Amino acid sequence: MWKEFKEFAMRGNIMDLAVGVIIGGAFQKIVTSLVNDLIMPVISIFTGSVDFSNLSIAVGNSSIKYGAFFTSILDFVIIAFSIFLMVRYINKINKKIEEVKEDSLRKLEKKGKLRRRKTDTPDPGPTTKVCPYCYSEVNIKATRCPHCTSSLKDVSNSES
Repeated sequence: MWKEFKEFAMRGNIMDLAVGVIIGGAFQKIVTSLVNDLIMPVISIFTGSVDFSNLSIAVGNSSIKYGAFFTSILDFVIIAFSIFLMVRYINKINKKIEEVKEDSLRKLEKKGKLRRRKTDTPDPGPTTKVCPYCYSEVNIKATRCPHCTSSLKDVSNSES
């Protein structure tokens, strides 16, 4: 059982996921610090308060902490935007790599050093014919019509 668990835990996908979660946690700390230590003080110039987490509205015996919610939304927007920028940059790099590959393949093909395989299969031709007696569609190899039982031996192949 220990051996199976070790194989499971050491698979590439799980290790990648673990690294991603650890880096994501560290990145979240950086963004939280960015929001709390740099952005919120700038916003406080206009609002008069540096710490939004204490802002709340008292309703009866409970309080609605809209300041902490605002800070969390700001954290999320910054994280989502930075991930968007990373994915956008990675997509640009991948697109450029594909263009370079295609350009290299075209150059090799032009020089005669590369021959592309034909992916298109040739047209096998007609697979059916029409019975001249009852005008039913029949397999091209048929010698008798299954509908009217006429002999199709002397009938030339014609497409439907």
